[in-house]
Amino acid sequence: MKIIAVGKNYKEHALEFDGSCEKPAVPIIFMKPDSAIIKNGKHFYVPDFLGRIDYEAEIVVRINKLGKSIPARFAHRYYDAITVGIDFTARDLQRKLIAEGEPWDMSKGFDGSAVLGDFRPVENYDINNIEFSLTIDDKVVQKANTSQMLFPVDEVIAYVSRFCTLKTGDLIFTGTPAGAGPVTIGTHLKGYIGEEKLLDFHIR
Repeated sequence: MKIIAVGKNYKEHALEFDGSCEKPAVPIIFMKPDSAIIKNGKHFYVPDFLGRIDYEAEIVVRINKLGKSIPARFAHRYYDAITVGIDFTARDLQRKLIAEGEPWDMSKGFDGSAVLGDFRPVENYDINNIEFSLTIDDKVVQKANTSQMLFPVDEVIAYVSRFCTLKTGDLIFTGTPAGAGPVTIGTHLKGYIGEEKLLDFHIR
């Protein structure tokens, strides 16, 4: 399986990240290895050699069948479940690599950088109108709705599937809203869709 992720898919996050406000012509795509996955309830251990680590809460979509060059109007047939996940980012390393004009995959793909909550059937939701949030020690730090995405889920799937075949079990991290920030050892993170808690883990 593979983990596909979308960068700067919420305008407010793009503004806080680098001040950009124009919608890109196409989704900004990067990938993570499967060794990045941490399942719900498992601790995240901060790597001591990576500097600042930022949390980025996102809706994650799970692909349920093989697909290539999927039209956006049919994309909803290719995923069956969603959850809240965290795309952890080694921010110091990312900024350094960007400044040097280098690929920044390593700042996103280190072990443990993709935390997954418990999945729920997508049929229970309107994928284009899902409210989700992240709390740290019970304080809301990120809150958004998928209606705010620059590129909706189905458009992302259509775009990505032009380049690589999607397979059962693949995951798509759909982008983070404003409010991303550094994690602190000893804190407690919880992720929600609406009022339902799907993600619950500690930083060690």
